[in-house]
Amino acid sequence: MSKIFTVIGFLLFAVMPAAANTSSTGNDTSLSNKWRIEVSEGAKSTGTMVFHITPKDQPTIELRVDIEDGTRENKVAVRIRDAFREQLSKKAFHIERDDGEDVLVKKRHKAPRFALSLISSNVKAVRIHIQKE
Repeated sequence: MSKIFTVIGFLLFAVMPAAANTSSTGNDTSLSNKWRIEVSEGAKSTGTMVFHITPKDQPTIELRVDIEDGTRENKVAVRIRDAFREQLSKKAFHIERDDGEDVLVKKRHKAPRFALSLISSNVKAVRIHIQKE
């Protein structure tokens, strides 16, 4: 029994720092043709954000976005936009910035609708809010 508590404690200890460093709201697992990623606050540490995009009836795509300490919110949005453009198919997705600190992720023509969520982040202070458009 004590082994189980040790494993649970270890898992909680491993997950808690990422959850404490970045606030994320609005992770909606339903499908949409367009999503908005709202970025608030600048980075107070260097770290990585991990997003998942799951097109309907297709495997999940993991996207990693590296952020450096001191990056302001508009530049965090630029990094997210650029990382998504580098890692996603240009035939299936269109990614752009809106209002400086927001990133829009849209499906192209016949591409399937998709879910978008922030899975983890260890970047301090940056808050991410994801919502359907």
